[in-house]
Amino acid sequence: MGTTRQHRDYGFFGPDSVTWKVWLYPTSAALGFIRAVVVEELDPHLVASVDQSGQVKRRPKLRYDRTMQYFATVKFGDAESVLRASDVLFTIHARAVGDDPVTGGRYDANAPASQLWIHLTAWHSILYTYEIFGPGRLSEAEEKQYWEECARAAEFQTIDPADVPRTREGIRAYFEAYRPMLVGSEVAQDMMDFLLDGSSHVLPAAVPGPVRWLLNGVARRAVIATLPRWMRELGAIQQSPVTDRVATALTAPVFRLISLSPRVKLLALRALSPGTAPVLEPVLRGTPPVNPVVREIAEARAARGGSTPRAQYAELGEAAATRADRTPSTS
Repeated sequence: MGTTRQHRDYGFFGPDSVTWKVWLYPTSAALGFIRAVVVEELDPHLVASVDQSGQVKRRPKLRYDRTMQYFATVKFGDAESVLRASDVLFTIHARAVGDDPVTGGRYDANAPASQLWIHLTAWHSILYTYEIFGPGRLSEAEEKQYWEECARAAEFQTIDPADVPRTREGIRAYFEAYRPMLVGSEVAQDMMDFLLDGSSHVLPAAVPGPVRWLLNGVARRAVIATLPRWMRELGAIQQSPVTDRVATALTAPVFRLISLSPRVKLLALRALSPGTAPVLEPVLRGTPPVNPVVREIAEARAARGGSTPRAQYAELGEAAATRADRTPSTS
């Protein structure tokens, strides 16, 4: 098996964080992640970017693997890995700019509002599936800490941490305020349907057809069971309350069993997301980092050099405005 590699440090969260407690639960890599990407498609700017790139449908397993690897790195990687992943993500998103045919607007994957939508949808979905299919509600103190840590993670994107709600009520208010901007377009509905079958797209090819059909069917229905009625209507998703209850009852015990064995979690992770496994293996095996400390973001960034994604985005905007001012008028 070889020796498990060590991280340099605990990164920006560590074993005492609520983030580790929630995101390490097996629902996060399966149901929580699928729920997040399904809900995200209701944002017309985001789904326009996803549709026009075409990568999600052409290479779903690779997209799943890379996205999971990024999320895992931010939560469980060492400080250097997190900051490097943050820079890479910003560079990739800088190319995702274009026109949204539904609203007539222009999408920009690095726009803080778009980043905040994705960020909060992910953190909320991971927690929500943890509550429904896992141990249940966090304590009041743990939930407060969870959303504080969510704000900390926002610093690795273009988001202003001050815009991240710090309470469950604040999260609900955010989604309610965002709701009028969501659109159940044909493209969104098609993409949501595709992503709800996420299990069938990412399971190893060696998994027999009947087993793949069964696993995907249960996972799909379990994710739908977590969606509010108004969201199902936008997504043209139909499922009865009885199916909701059956899917939840069947799924929760499976995840509770998986959660008891770090070895099983690691095996499942290697099968579903090979790129994520090396990030989580030291954590799941209990291998301490070289320097067992939780780092401060400002200190780590100063030592590494470079500006924050938020500052980089502002600089790009200023540069674009300067170029526009210098362009001779043709009128």
